[in-house]
Amino acid sequence: MDLLNTLVDKGLRRESPTRAEALAVLATSDDDVLDVVAAAGKVRRHWFGRRVKLNYLVNLKSGLCPEDCSYCSQRLGSKAEILKYTWLKPDQASAAAAAGVSGGAKRVCLVASGRGPTDRDVDRVSDTIRAIKEQNESVEVCACLGLLSDGQAERLREAGADAYNHNLNTSESTYGDITTTHTYADRVDTVNKAHAAGLSACSGLIAGMGESDEDLVDVVFSLRELDPDSVPVNFLIPMEGTPLAKEWHLTPQRCLRILAMTRFVCPDVEVRIAGGREVHLRTMQPLALHLANSIFLGDYLTSEGQSGHADLEMIADAGFEVEGAGEVTLPEHRASVVRGEGCGSHEGAGGCGSHEGADGDAGCGAHAGGGVCAPASTTPRPADEPRTDLVAVRRRGAGTDLAPNA
Repeated sequence: MDLLNTLVDKGLRRESPTRAEALAVLATSDDDVLDVVAAAGKVRRHWFGRRVKLNYLVNLKSGLCPEDCSYCSQRLGSKAEILKYTWLKPDQASAAAAAGVSGGAKRVCLVASGRGPTDRDVDRVSDTIRAIKEQNESVEVCACLGLLSDGQAERLREAGADAYNHNLNTSESTYGDITTTHTYADRVDTVNKAHAAGLSACSGLIAGMGESDEDLVDVVFSLRELDPDSVPVNFLIPMEGTPLAKEWHLTPQRCLRILAMTRFVCPDVEVRIAGGREVHLRTMQPLALHLANSIFLGDYLTSEGQSGHADLEMIADAGFEVEGAGEVTLPEHRASVVRGEGCGSHEGAGGCGSHEGADGDAGCGAHAGGGVCAPASTTPRPADEPRTDLVAVRRRGAGTDLAPNA
């Protein structure tokens, strides 16, 4: 179709599609979804080949957040029966990170619930970053601690942090519908602080909260303008005990269209499939690798994901390869000569290209939950039936005595 040919040509030139073209991608039919995937896949392969970057989450402090983000299982007033614990010690966090790195993760994402870090919290996280880097100097470390105050991003970078995550989550016009304790502008300010400090900015969205196609296009175009190096796409996990527990709007085909639209708008940026891929993409996850070049390995912040071994098998079976520690993720025109990955060197890139998440934290992009793989049923399910059987609260890894899933 002419639309897809146009979008491929623009993506190869790092040219932005129009809003009408982005909306048209979301409006395509299920019958055309393979054509959409094939077209966006050409753009993905042009800039990133067949490499898949693995990221690993470490939840440094879980639950008891004073913010009221409706999608978050760690929110103020949440009745979700998640793990709750205070700050992990640096050696505990470093051990958790090592499990992810041994499983193939190139980046470790350190996430903590809360509005934002105190200066003492920044000291704690800085100690953890140094402990991780002492174990494995080549690993990338991304911090996701909420809203930053002046000078805190610089201190994290001095400690060795490579990146900072804070998601926009949804469009500016509807942001007040999901959160009242901070503003959309607060989030933009924190991403800009990370950029200004020389950190690689990571900022994404959550789909499936009842938003319109226009809202999805708005937030992705806002991300392009904000120009992060990484754009995590979370799919809401409607966790019991949160205000959005009954919101089940996504199908595998819609998730693929959302990822394709994001790739067309942000062609040369690390697009990451974050929380919720197991629950909403399900058996169509391998197709999503043709759109995104990055995923989270194993579990999420407060929910369990597909086993790390299954993630690696899926990547290999789909004909992709895990990106090595010595490989630069971003295309050369975006890579920084200072830190080797993005970090603000985006001249000519054409744009784009918190600790809250879809399951209760969208920190580092993967908090839309995640789910465990349940035994296959022999009884066909209605296409729109909620898959609550694929949602499981995390009971292993950080904050427990059980081995992590990596």
